[in-house]
Amino acid sequence: MTNRADMERASTELKRIYDRAIEFESIHADELAAVHPQFRESARNLVHYLALRQSDLRDLQETLTSLGLSSLGRSERNVLGSLRVVSTALGALRGEATPFVPDTQEELALDNAVARRHKEALLGAGPPGRDASIMVTMPTEAGDQKELVAEMLAAGMNVARINCAMDDEATWQRIVDNLRKAAKESNTECRINMDLGGPKLRTGPLEPGPKVLHIKPRRGPMGRIIAPRRVRLVPEDFVQRGTKSACIPVPHECIELAQVGDEIRYRDTRGKKRRLMVVEKDEKGLVLEAHKGAYIQTGSRLRLIRSMAGEKIDYRIGELPAIERPLRLRVGDTLRLTGDGAPGTPASEAPDGAIIECAKIACQQPEVFQYLVPGEPVSLNDGKISGVVISADHEQAEIEITKAKPAGSPLRSNKGINFPKSDIPIAGLTSADRQHLPFIARNADAVSLSFVRDTADIDEIVNELDSLGASELGVIVKIETKRGFKNLPQLILSAMRRYPIAVMIARGDLAVECGWERLAELQEEILWMCEAARVPVIWATQVLEQEAKRGLPSRAEITDAAMSQRADCVMLNKGPHILAAIRTLDNILRRMKAHQFKKTARMRKLHVSGDD
Repeated sequence: MTNRADMERASTELKRIYDRAIEFESIHADELAAVHPQFRESARNLVHYLALRQSDLRDLQETLTSLGLSSLGRSERNVLGSLRVVSTALGALRGEATPFVPDTQEELALDNAVARRHKEALLGAGPPGRDASIMVTMPTEAGDQKELVAEMLAAGMNVARINCAMDDEATWQRIVDNLRKAAKESNTECRINMDLGGPKLRTGPLEPGPKVLHIKPRRGPMGRIIAPRRVRLVPEDFVQRGTKSACIPVPHECIELAQVGDEIRYRDTRGKKRRLMVVEKDEKGLVLEAHKGAYIQTGSRLRLIRSMAGEKIDYRIGELPAIERPLRLRVGDTLRLTGDGAPGTPASEAPDGAIIECAKIACQQPEVFQYLVPGEPVSLNDGKISGVVISADHEQAEIEITKAKPAGSPLRSNKGINFPKSDIPIAGLTSADRQHLPFIARNADAVSLSFVRDTADIDEIVNELDSLGASELGVIVKIETKRGFKNLPQLILSAMRRYPIAVMIARGDLAVECGWERLAELQEEILWMCEAARVPVIWATQVLEQEAKRGLPSRAEITDAAMSQRADCVMLNKGPHILAAIRTLDNILRRMKAHQFKKTARMRKLHVSGDD
């Protein structure tokens, strides 16, 4: 049982924390003075929280819990208010006539009104019955299919993300227009966030492979074909923008003459006879079904069998896109990163298997080579492949592969490269980012700044936006580097000079940079820090990824989605089954609202205690 001496020590410790919180206001006076007026009190609370977490409070928490008092475990949104209430209650237990009461009257409500105002300023009010917003990365086809955008809104999306590392301004404009129109027609609100590519290190192009299309019917577990593969024949000059069917360009005449029920016969690249049945004709071309696998290439001859007219007409296949042949890397291999931009090539082998020339691929930002030191780790393709730097100069770097699948792991173009222990000073805004900002300022509600490392990156984006007259454009600070995580308090205070702002936990690169095993710990600390700043936080990367891509979520994904309720917004990446993923996430977030608010459990009636 807690004795009076323990109570005395707890009271003294609470007073010490309170005094330190006030002292921190003086230490951070300049930063507090610079924040936007809307953030003045929130910034003060963040500084108080930094003071609270300067020391290990576990013993104090044990003492307070044994007395039936708050352990300060949910004090983030109102540090001084929490200290005041706990100190007052502890003083009453000690029989003090005039217990210690800090002179503050901050609101202690669970759903803090100031935090909610900050959230709605950037993310919008959100749909009724759900605390967390749903942000979805827009696929390219959203620019041509307004009905897809409308379905995404109906499923539960209320924030759209346009990734500026993909597509172009013409495509983005079509997506923005479709979003605005669909939102207006459905009388719903949907904020638009445009995500700058930032200084992410990526692999360059690969040497193109043959212009071949592999047609693969669906097979069952025993290897038998259980469903045909749909193939679309389109005019040679038709620009196809996203389809689940394989596309084959052919002359206009072939499209015009073919009718449902006709056949297309050909020999594939292996000389095997194959046929396609026309099952549908629409404004885009022909839809056909293949019941056998085949490889078809540019220039192959097709024969149209017109069943009604009794004609047989030959055509040639137009230009198919070259397939990408990824590098396959194994443990012990050497990979050369080059700065010349030349297409990557696989390793060259002698007849006896000896390596004549190692595999090579370009790094899109070759200026990083000068900062690499032999022995430093390298992560490729979001951590799927690892290695160490063997040597580096201003023109190239050689990497020894230390982690890959036993049969080799593929490395494709435009995949991430991370040097988690290297100190690489890269500007926060790339030249491409600067080119995109005018478009973003005209069309978006918020801009996401990628790979933020220190306050200089914040200064850079703020200055650029101010020069564009975009003073009200929201800014989202993405935390995806080790340095960004270490500088998080300073980054938030610096970003608070604008209104509104948010923080995104970009879990993919953050895990690669800091280590997978540390991700859960870092995620918690970011959530706490943003809660103290009353700044909305976005939970991102691989949420329901398997469902979005394959149509069925894993059990672990469901748990992760339920935990995401603790954030203010949850981000989904695009995929062929994105509508199902949005509906699943919407369902989970609505259910979890009754059980959880942030990290506080809501004690609704248990399902096990009743029949429903």
